[in-house]
Formats: sequence, C-alpha cells, structure tokens
Amino acid sequence: MRLLVRHCTEFACAAGSSWLAQLLRMTPREHAGQRVVRWSVRGDGSELPSFRDGFGNVTHLHTLHRFHRSARVEVAGVVETRDTAGVVAGAPEPLPPAFFARSTPLTAADAALAALADEAGRAPDPLARLHRLMRLLRERLEYRAGVTGVATSAAEALAGGAGVCQDFAHVFVGAARALGQPARYVGGYLHAGEAGQGALASHAWAEAWVADLGWVGFDASHGICPTERYVRASVGLDYADAAPVRGVRRGAQDQSMQVRVQVAEVAAQ
Repeated sequence: MRLLVRHCTEFACAAGSSWLAQLLRMTPREHAGQRVVRWSVRGDGSELPSFRDGFGNVTHLHTLHRFHRSARVEVAGVVETRDTAGVVAGAPEPLPPAFFARSTPLTAADAALAALADEAGRAPDPLARLHRLMRLLRERLEYRAGVTGVATSAAEALAGGAGVCQDFAHVFVGAARALGQPARYVGGYLHAGEAGQGALASHAWAEAWVADLGWVGFDASHGICPTERYVRASVGLDYADAAPVRGVRRGAQDQSMQVRVQVAEVAAQ
C-alpha cells in the first residue's frame, strides 16, 4: 500500500512569544514493513535540521529566536507499506530489548494492572500471552476521547475504564513489562479509510519483544497487530519519549494548538 501523509500543526499565542524550541518526532524509519518514498518536515516554510535521538528516532529541531504570535510545522510524505503480521524486522535498533523492560511513571503497574498481567499470563507461551492481553484490554477499556490527557498514567486510565489510543498503548506496555516481556510505545499514522481519516490518522500502539520473532506490534485500541495501513514513526519507553511534538516557549501563557492530519492511499507511479 502506498500512503500519503499530511500533518500540519499550528501554534498561536495572542500575547506573543520571544522564543520557541521544539523537538519533532514525525518521520518514519524504514524496516521490512515500510519504505519511505519521500518525506519533508518544514517549520514556518523552511526545511528543518534533524538528528537521531537515543531511540533511533529521526528528530527535527524547530526553533524561533524572534518575537512571534504563531508558528507552523508542516509534514508531508509518501510511504510504501506491507503487512508483516505486526513483526518489525530490519529497523534501526540502537538499544537492546532489555532497555525496554524498565518502568516509567506513565506505565508503572499498580495492583489492578498487575492483576491484568497475571490474567494474560495464563496463556501457554509469550506470544499467546500478549494476544490475550490485547483481548483483555479491549474488554476493560472503552475508547473515549476527552477523558484522559498526555499526563494520564496507565494505572489511571485502567481505573477509569476509558481512554484513547495513547492510554491503550500505555496499559499494554505496563502489563507486558509486568509479564517480564520488554515493551515500548509507538507513535505514527493510521489509514482508517475516508470515514475515519480525521480522528484516527495520528495514532499510537505498542510493541513487545518476543524471542525468535523480535519486536511485534499490538494495537490494543483496535484489537489487531499493525497492518499495511500503519505508518510507524517513533518509539520510546512511553509517550514522553515518542511524542510527535515536545517543546518550550518563552512568554506565552495563552497558547493554543491546532492539528490536522490526513492519511490517504495513493496509486503507485
């Protein structure tokens, strides 16, 4: 499948700001399931410099050292994808799987999350336990926007019984680690068809390390392993490491942000 991605983020502050610095993790890396045909990240009309962070993510730096009331980041590109049943092979991996066994404040397991992991652990082997965990999450969490935020932990989302893709990913990662399997947060894009483009185009899921297979993706919010409709862009221990935009601004207390993301299938040329 050949997917066209357009991702526009606009920042505004009525009082103005004198300085802005942002890290952007919006660029897919190639692996056996995806090939980048072309990709561009521009900030206020100019191509932005990039580097690889400690997780191997392509990270762009967007800065403004002048007074401004608005800023804009535009991402556009084409990626060829294929279904690998969720298995991620051939991706840059600067860190060993064991690094992703550690807990974080957003993924720490409380008693309820540990109990969920124990229930998933009744399956006979590691891969079966992860699939069972994904099914259990679909039963315990309802997809509902507006009830959680970027600082909501896995334990809080599970206790509330609802959240968005980010929360499903955090709960899955926390429970998988409680099972003794390294797991990580993944950010990217999803082509959900014309009817679901707006809400689902920017997406998050999880990956867990399985011996003899390597990293395997699990999208608990949809109850499937990622297919050719997914574009994988960033990884981290949790959302804080893989967020598409993180930054600081000086002198702006009333800032707002608008995000528009479109993912569409295009014909190969």
